[in-house]
Amino acid sequence: MTETLEDPLRPYEEAVALPGAFQAGLWFIGRIRTPWLRREDCPKRGDPLHGPDCLIEIGELWTPGLHGIDAHQNLQILYWMHLSRRDAVRQNPHNIAGSTGTFALRSPLRPNPIASSLVRLIAVEAGCLRVRGLDCVDATPLIDVKPEFGAFWCDTPR
Repeated sequence: MTETLEDPLRPYEEAVALPGAFQAGLWFIGRIRTPWLRREDCPKRGDPLHGPDCLIEIGELWTPGLHGIDAHQNLQILYWMHLSRRDAVRQNPHNIAGSTGTFALRSPLRPNPIASSLVRLIAVEAGCLRVRGLDCVDATPLIDVKPEFGAFWCDTPR
């Protein structure tokens, strides 16, 4: 891939010096296969009903964890946006005057570039999940797969 991890900052954007050490670790449990080779080609949000079929390849060590996954129609997929810069704290997503804090955006530029997509499970195939609804580049590292049981919303006022 020709993409760089160090995209230039736009006007009004701000970056910080990153801490020297990580405080946690994780294992990639597979790779995501999509039709998009560049970030700018990815949809802003995947379409679980009409989007293209994508393949989630589960590493051999983790394939026993797929047992029973076919009982769920919708899945939450967590993945690592490996092509994103990690030092942006204010961003200018629309390239206009002013900026917005990173945590107020769904941008891939984050200190920990973890993304989440709700997808529709189409089929389970020999160590792979065929799904619709992803919005990431091809070969994106997979962090986790969870059945989607719906969200709990708290009605308590702030």
